[in-house]
Amino acid sequence: MERILVIGAGGQLGTELVEALIRRHGTESVIATDLQIPEHHPGVHFETLDVLDREQLDDMVISNKITTIYHLAALLSGNAEKHPLFAWKLNMEGLLNVLELGRVNPELKIFWPSSIGVFGPTTPKEDTQQSTIMEPNTVYGISKMAGERWCQYYFEHYNVDVRSLRYPGLIGYKSLPGGGTTDYAVDIFYKAIQGENFECFLKEDTVLPMMYIEDAVRATIELMEAPAEKISVRSSYNLAAFSFSPSEIYEQIKLQYPDFAISYAPDFRQQIADSWPATIDDSKARQDWQWQENYDLEGLVEVMITNLSEKLVHN
Repeated sequence: MERILVIGAGGQLGTELVEALIRRHGTESVIATDLQIPEHHPGVHFETLDVLDREQLDDMVISNKITTIYHLAALLSGNAEKHPLFAWKLNMEGLLNVLELGRVNPELKIFWPSSIGVFGPTTPKEDTQQSTIMEPNTVYGISKMAGERWCQYYFEHYNVDVRSLRYPGLIGYKSLPGGGTTDYAVDIFYKAIQGENFECFLKEDTVLPMMYIEDAVRATIELMEAPAEKISVRSSYNLAAFSFSPSEIYEQIKLQYPDFAISYAPDFRQQIADSWPATIDDSKARQDWQWQENYDLEGLVEVMITNLSEKLVHN
């Protein structure tokens, strides 16, 4: 029987991934972990875990006969710039602890998320290829680039079955953003629905790759369920759905909320965004395991407004 451990399950991606895994495998097969147990996690087996505590991590994997680990714990781009040394420690040591488990447990499958943050200002911004210039200039990007190389190393030297996706900005309604540069694209919906004006921390014409989180969760599970012989990329796959700027998503939201107003006050996250691609070539993922998104920008706006409106009414 599949036994799944999700590390960093309290975050934006982890919240929805755990729900999807439970629907697929049942509550008894999924253990969700984080530094603290969230207040509202009904129907989920949740335990506290610090991925930097190697002994605690080893004990949890062995005692629960874990077969698959989704390792999501990380400090995201905006917060990492505020706490660079801790970001490096968490993002690197956490990954290496998990990869070491894979080295000594050959049957273990591991998922680790990378990001468009691995790219930098010298990377071609349009149609960014799977293999291209990677010179990140953020703590988050540096840690993700190093992490990709460690994943490749552990696969090549120890045959660890580790798989990864370079996520674009992820947009969902079930949990609050976690300190990333693309978080404005979640917060803007809260402000519109609550009848407030929105001040964006990026310039109006800053185009970035984005994805509805349901597509990201599905891509993650499809990657992990693909036959090993289909996986040709062991660093991290490019993944894409659509790209837009703050002004473009604002115009879409304004169709539903005509009085909604936006202003722009770029902060330190603008420099981070300027170093990232505008559009991504994810043809390797589409070729290897038939990745295909379900949501475009219009579909994203519709599902976010519908579900977030209902959520805010009941809160």
